[in-house]
Amino acid sequence: MTATALRVLACAVVVAVLVFANVAAPETGLDTLVADFTAGLSPHQEYHRPKSGELAAAATGFASALDRRGVADFAKIGFSVHDGTDPATGRPYTIAVHERAWGMYVIDRSAPPSLAVEVPHPASDLRTELLGVDLFRREPGAVLLVAGTHRKAADVAHETDSVFHAVATVLARRGLAQVQLHGFDDQNLPATDVVLSSGAGQAGDAAWRAADRLTAGGFAVCRAWREGCDGLEGMTNVQGEMAAAAGTVFLHVELSRTVRESRREDVVQALKEAGS
Repeated sequence: MTATALRVLACAVVVAVLVFANVAAPETGLDTLVADFTAGLSPHQEYHRPKSGELAAAATGFASALDRRGVADFAKIGFSVHDGTDPATGRPYTIAVHERAWGMYVIDRSAPPSLAVEVPHPASDLRTELLGVDLFRREPGAVLLVAGTHRKAADVAHETDSVFHAVATVLARRGLAQVQLHGFDDQNLPATDVVLSSGAGQAGDAAWRAADRLTAGGFAVCRAWREGCDGLEGMTNVQGEMAAAAGTVFLHVELSRTVRESRREDVVQALKEAGS
């Protein structure tokens, strides 16, 4: 190879390296971010229960972030907040994560706030966090709430003094419906795939539509408003009680382990159709 050819080759290599160095790495998908976040949860994790002033600051800070009025209030109580784009949908979002187990909150920025998708028992109710991401991706303007603790460390579905509940309250007071995802072991209700309820409130059109869509999709559904469902009715769920008081929709969805492992897409499709 001539000296000229060697110089040309060397220049080409340098240009290729510079071009490669300026190419942004592909953005991590929300499913991976959520899975990584929940992977560290355990029954024995450390949990700092927020005080009343911190809960008020969390509600104010979240509302400010939701309205794009800034994230300073959220950051003051330990939240890390940034914007991103989910490569699976191409839709922009804002994500807030707390370093002391107060949860992960994701706001879809492609449309006005539309639906609260809640995962109160990640890691404990296996794969409900991934179901939450799936449903979030189907609904432009959705807000995803993922608890920051294992349920044995703090059960946010039954504690009003949690940031999770404070955020859910902000959304319900703005009129957003809540869909809360749970899981049960197959042997608890062997003949049932899904348990649906409206928690402490009366079952309305949304609950009836969801039950009908799931049944049409081949799921065996226990409708808690007209039959007993082995204690899985969610009657003492505090987000359900809050929604009943606010007059907003709350759908408590219990899914068998088999359904969570093998029929996630079918469940999400049925819930999406019920809300459309």
